[in-house]
Amino acid sequence: MILVTGAAGFIGSVLTGKLNQTGLDNLIVVDDFSKTQKNKNLEDKQFIQPVERDDFFQWFDDNYEEVSFVLHIGARTDTTEFDVNVFDILNLNFSKQIWLRCAEHQIPLIYASSAATYGLGELGYNDDHNIVDRLKPLNPYGESKNDFDKWVLQQTETPPFWAGLKFFNVYGPNEFHKGRMASVIFHAFNQIKVTGKVKLFRSHNPDYKDGEQLRDFIYVNDVVDVIVYLMQNKPESGLYNLGTGKARTFLDLAKSTFTALNLAPNIEFIDTPEDIRDKYQYFTQANMTKLRNAGFVKPFTSLEDGVGDYVRNYLVATKYY
Repeated sequence: MILVTGAAGFIGSVLTGKLNQTGLDNLIVVDDFSKTQKNKNLEDKQFIQPVERDDFFQWFDDNYEEVSFVLHIGARTDTTEFDVNVFDILNLNFSKQIWLRCAEHQIPLIYASSAATYGLGELGYNDDHNIVDRLKPLNPYGESKNDFDKWVLQQTETPPFWAGLKFFNVYGPNEFHKGRMASVIFHAFNQIKVTGKVKLFRSHNPDYKDGEQLRDFIYVNDVVDVIVYLMQNKPESGLYNLGTGKARTFLDLAKSTFTALNLAPNIEFIDTPEDIRDKYQYFTQANMTKLRNAGFVKPFTSLEDGVGDYVRNYLVATKYY
């Protein structure tokens, strides 16, 4: 059996669907199912049973002999949450308990880290284990992810294969429930529907023109393709960046959204809120050398193609993956 945590969430539900497409339905899906707005993400997915997050470790301890792989995608991802205790419980300690069980019972593990660990990118965006201790995340979410990465690298007892994936700016279907944490494409689509225009943050950095702030946007379909590849091939264990390796501007993103809707661009710039202005990232771009050297050679979806597919085939029709 394969365990998928966060299975009713954005990436976890698309991963569950992808596993089904590859012929795998021997899945145990783990989540907080009391948050019913997420449950539509799992409609039409095939799995053995759902397990409530609070019951997960008891279930694991009773059934570990049947578990062949753990995909730990679940996390608290709210970058505006500043209660460190929330992240200690859900992102750090919960993840440690999964790791310890996978190490003890020799079960392969893939878990979700984050590009938020890189902070302002003072040390670049390289998935080099040697810089993890020196990274300076900008918020408790990023700190919790980096704290777990640091803890993992200190462990002498490990799963037989493990990978921590530093997700960059992931977008795509099944994020209807995410509210303000949903992707910029999702918000742009809804702004266009209501007002006919998109609002982007004005640049407060003289090195960047308005709308030319850069991010590494990656389509969720590519993310789950990488996860399945790592599951099947088990290259060298370690931390891996998961972006496209090509930064694109927010203007590119907004224009692609208008193009997908066959509309002329109508973009307005607003000031970046002062409370996040000094922590605002003007550039992120994943160094993808390690994953490419691990044998993943499939090209990543271009921003134009990814946004076009997401908008036309999912958002317009309110369709789930």
